[in-house]
Amino acid sequence: MLTTVGRERQQQLSMMLSDYGRGRLLAYADSFRELSRSYRGEPGQGICQGASRQQILEERRLWENRQVICDNLEEMSQIMAKLAAEVFRLTPLPPREEKLVIRALKQEGITVLDLFYIDQPEREDAQREEPGQEEDLCREEQCCMGATLGLHIHTQRMIGRSTQEVADMLSVLLGRRLTVSVTSPPQIEEREGTYLFVEEPRFVVLSGSARAVKENETVSGDNYSIIQSDRGWTTVLLSDGMGSGQQANADSSQVLDMMEKMLEAGFETDMAVSLVNSALLAAGDREGRRNMSTLDICSLNLYQGVCVFRKVGAAASFLKSNSYVEQISLPGLPLGILTAGEEEAQGTSRQSVGRELIDNDYIIMMSDGVLDALRESGYETAMIQYLEGMREQHPDEMARNLLQFVLRCSQGRILDDMTVLVLGVFDSHR
Repeated sequence: MLTTVGRERQQQLSMMLSDYGRGRLLAYADSFRELSRSYRGEPGQGICQGASRQQILEERRLWENRQVICDNLEEMSQIMAKLAAEVFRLTPLPPREEKLVIRALKQEGITVLDLFYIDQPEREDAQREEPGQEEDLCREEQCCMGATLGLHIHTQRMIGRSTQEVADMLSVLLGRRLTVSVTSPPQIEEREGTYLFVEEPRFVVLSGSARAVKENETVSGDNYSIIQSDRGWTTVLLSDGMGSGQQANADSSQVLDMMEKMLEAGFETDMAVSLVNSALLAAGDREGRRNMSTLDICSLNLYQGVCVFRKVGAAASFLKSNSYVEQISLPGLPLGILTAGEEEAQGTSRQSVGRELIDNDYIIMMSDGVLDALRESGYETAMIQYLEGMREQHPDEMARNLLQFVLRCSQGRILDDMTVLVLGVFDSHR
């Protein structure tokens, strides 16, 4: 255990390193911002008078590729500036709690070298921001998670302990509901390491899915992914590749792979979507074939109990609260068709919709093959009527029953790939 003098010295050094690191990040941010500006330009600047149509098209493609680079550099600049603006505060545990934790873990063969609370990061410019209610729901950087507990620990030889076991012990010792951060490994190692434990979110999400492959195909062109962040956000992605079969499957998989990497790297969802769209446009121009997959996104904040829907050419989603069902639809075209500038010029810029959640709410997402199969019954209207009469069940059972209902309506015909995702939201404090 660190002495008082040693702990104060460590905090002073941490602050110095923090200031030095923030300065470096801001310098890097300025460099990326300047690089982004150097690539900017108006389309057609390099075209000579009397240029052929082929030359004009090639110049246009080069300009669009430059805009992709500009967007990437600008987003990297924003991420670095945002990280530099975050202020972390390390707070020592009260002496009684510290001794209690050290003694209890030592009995389990775990040596504690240091332990501290990491307060939720604050933005230095947060006081100047006053978003409206709808915008406030859709801001992903906001989170009401409690303080994070950091332990610098290691185990003795031949003693295996999981981080979840430690989280359960800490919950009892400190009187808090703690769980392992998604950034920490599942096992305590013999080698020294820092492990993070966060307060359990108020809400938990259970997911269920059901799928049907188009007739005469062996694989589905639909794919989905569920991503968890260390700040209490769970993001669900559903992509429907154009057409069906292997190529559609490869297209939707490519979209999800790029989105996952960008979100895990720290890109905000809207910018990640924009960059994926730009990348697909540039790749399509090179290959002569464009990936025009849809993308359906639902981001859930499990601490605040809110969700944000974003749709890129995707089918409607539904929010079921008891017997009331709300349809969530947003206009837009699939990825790989229009640039951001063209979308804005045509008035089809992507939007987002935020909703508050309560205990036993269900979010139902689906590919367009599901709703298309209900054409004889009224598409979304038939889906709403069925969901209104559906009793709350486990999400897996709900997804299977919903798909069976659709197949009955289509008389067993599967004319397009079908995917149903059901997310059940439950209040763990009740």
